[in-house]
Amino acid sequence: MTTTPPYDRWHPLVRTAARAEALAHGLDPADLEQSLWVRLLERLRGAPPPADPAAWLRTAARAEARAAGTVRDEADSVREHAPAPEPADPRPGPEQQHIDAELLHSVREAVGRLPGRCRVLVRALLSPRDPTYREIAAELGISQGSLGPRRSHCLNCLGRLLGPAAVQARSGPRSRPAGFARGTGWGILRETHR
Repeated sequence: MTTTPPYDRWHPLVRTAARAEALAHGLDPADLEQSLWVRLLERLRGAPPPADPAAWLRTAARAEARAAGTVRDEADSVREHAPAPEPADPRPGPEQQHIDAELLHSVREAVGRLPGRCRVLVRALLSPRDPTYREIAAELGISQGSLGPRRSHCLNCLGRLLGPAAVQARSGPRSRPAGFARGTGWGILRETHR
């Protein structure tokens, strides 16, 4: 009759051996401990426990640490000699261009359906000449202080005309409508007036 090895008593030995070798080789102690348990269980399959478990575990821990260090060094060497990846093309791809074109068309239509003063205000805000608030207020014949609330009202009207997708996109903090590529949102809107 075989007896079950006293795994509970071995746990501190396995942990100590793994930590000591992991620190010496710059490895993760938990990974090395797991490897030691696997090696110990393989050793115990069909064989009696080692006569001196502490000595056996120290030897096994060193061997596992060297093997893990060799694998890590080979991976580092491959990374060092691997060519640098090509930088990603910053321009939007064909799919994003199509989405942006559809969005531009929707925005053009929606701006054209805005009530009179809102249409003029949004077109002034999106003008390629990028007028200041003072210039826009003078153009509309309103005070500069009332421009902010009026702008907010008009942009909400534009959002309602654009539909649920625009309302959903505005609900998150600092988000842009779906389909706006990074940094192109106002650029697309400004294209409505070219």
